[in-house]
Amino acid sequence: MRPHVSRPAACARDSPDQVGSFAISKCLRGRKIPLEFTLREYQAGDADAVLRLNAESVTVLSPMDENRLRLLAGMSSFHLVAVAPAGVIGFVMGFTDGAAYDSVNYRWFAARYKRFLYLDRMVVAPSFRGCGVGRAFHAAALEYAVASGLDWLVGEIDLDPPNPVSLAYHERIGFVEVGRQTLPSGKVVSMRARRVSPPRS
Repeated sequence: MRPHVSRPAACARDSPDQVGSFAISKCLRGRKIPLEFTLREYQAGDADAVLRLNAESVTVLSPMDENRLRLLAGMSSFHLVAVAPAGVIGFVMGFTDGAAYDSVNYRWFAARYKRFLYLDRMVVAPSFRGCGVGRAFHAAALEYAVASGLDWLVGEIDLDPPNPVSLAYHERIGFVEVGRQTLPSGKVVSMRARRVSPPRS
């Protein structure tokens, strides 16, 4: 099922792979400048940009090389990129339950939840953070989950070492802590979930 997000009526898709178009203001050194970006489905030609973005945020993500990206892209259920005039400025990758994903955090949720979308990686280029790209990704993930009949959006946030910006943002949009996990590396993460549908009777 193709993910989608709501967008202004005047904002038409330029291609069948496009998910949404956005026009916002970006604050640069106290000055607001226009920023336009679109969300679309990941394509093989985006690999170099996605790998570069992952490497820039590797302190809060697991490493990923070309082979790993190819493997994960093939099993992901939800994989979008944000594209601005400067190129790919962000990506998000998600997996539903039943995937053959070896992530210990994904496995934690798979042992406890059903009908979920696990948001494995959501990355925005440092110079474009705070511009609404993450909010657009979450809106797309939420609509995908609802349209797919899923019950939960889930993911983890670093506690040690801390990631206070991500923690505050996810609390603000309704993700609550449902557990904690210490990874083999010693990192401690907060396991977070947001219900997207009423409880099933």
